Amino acid sequence: MRRVVITGMGALTPIGNDLNTYWTNLKNGVSGAAEITKFDSSKHKVHFACELKDFDAKNFFDVKELRKYDPFSQYALIAVDEALKNGQIQLDDLNKDRIGVIWGSGNGGIQTFQDQMKEYCEGEGTPRFTPFFIPRILVDIASGIISIKYGLRGVNFCPVSACATSNTALIEAFNYIKWDKADMIITGGSEAAINESAIGGFSSAKALSTRNDDPKTASRPFDVTRDGFVMGEGAGALVLEELEHALKRGATIFGEVVGGGMAADAYHLTGTHPEGDGAVLGMTEALREAGLQPTDIDYVNMHATSTPQGDNSELIAAKRVFGQHSSLSISATKSMTGHLLGAAGAIEGIACVMALKEGIVPPTINTTEIEPDFKDQFDFPLDKGKEKTMQYAMSNTFGFGGHIASVIFKRYE
Repeated sequence: MRRVVITGMGALTPIGNDLNTYWTNLKNGVSGAAEITKFDSSKHKVHFACELKDFDAKNFFDVKELRKYDPFSQYALIAVDEALKNGQIQLDDLNKDRIGVIWGSGNGGIQTFQDQMKEYCEGEGTPRFTPFFIPRILVDIASGIISIKYGLRGVNFCPVSACATSNTALIEAFNYIKWDKADMIITGGSEAAINESAIGGFSSAKALSTRNDDPKTASRPFDVTRDGFVMGEGAGALVLEELEHALKRGATIFGEVVGGGMAADAYHLTGTHPEGDGAVLGMTEALREAGLQPTDIDYVNMHATSTPQGDNSELIAAKRVFGQHSSLSISATKSMTGHLLGAAGAIEGIACVMALKEGIVPPTINTTEIEPDFKDQFDFPLDKGKEKTMQYAMSNTFGFGGHIASVIFKRYE
């Protein structure tokens, strides 16, 4: 079986606009939550989110490009550019017929769609739409744009599985390289959904925290007082590559992907199964493919969005899979970044790779009273990162519709 390694990573997140800043703030327990600045939220029930900070798209794109790309595509291109640069990957020296792009987003160009519909409804006379309206909103367009920019002619598509999308993309990229259908694939996800329609919609679904008086502590996974998630935005990019191909060109190797599991709760439109049935299947399949036992896993980056039902069902699933594994470290980095929806798995996968590489478990912040049935079940590092020698880490993501995707990473030696 062809081994798959990670040879480049890039991050654009609410707690850092590049990989190093993101990882540093993640280790130090920095919150990215603050009052919404992108629009007037006064008429909404929720007034805060995890927005990008000190970000200006004009620093990356000229005016013509900005007209073509929705923010979610802009974020994708920025993260991919960093991943290629920090991996010192010279694509022009490689066979681009064997390099693909599998990129994910849960909502695609939701900002463009909202803006154009608002303009249409408020306008008079002949309706006017930008000629880039359709390509800007397409969920798959980011993967196409990335391939066009770099001339990559290999496999190219966008899986969509709501908040499990990035992990689904990672698993697909892993599979295509294993199957010898590609030597390298740029994968990850991006999301730009902090706007009136998304905040209003998730709020109506009672998915968002309403802790408006203290946004920075609103995301509190596993805590008995949690009341919903905090919306985030950004992108994460990972370059996956076949091991021998990477070694032949002298690549820097950040880590390895060794297993992936996908399943379905088959239970509810937006809620997770109360006993975590789908999550158990996803984690178990990832372990099976990796040839590992539950006790081999040192760290799990939980999906844990800070919703009452979701966190509890995932903890139940973890207990079913891992049993009494008090040395297993568990954390929820969404407590710092917010929930990046379809891009969550990408930045959380990066967190797992960096955790293994540096031997530091990123913490869960804001949590003070863990659900009593689980507080002694696992190791829950809180507030600050914890030093720990680790070999394997798992990343869980779940999406509306019951989608489950779990990925296992290995420290590369």
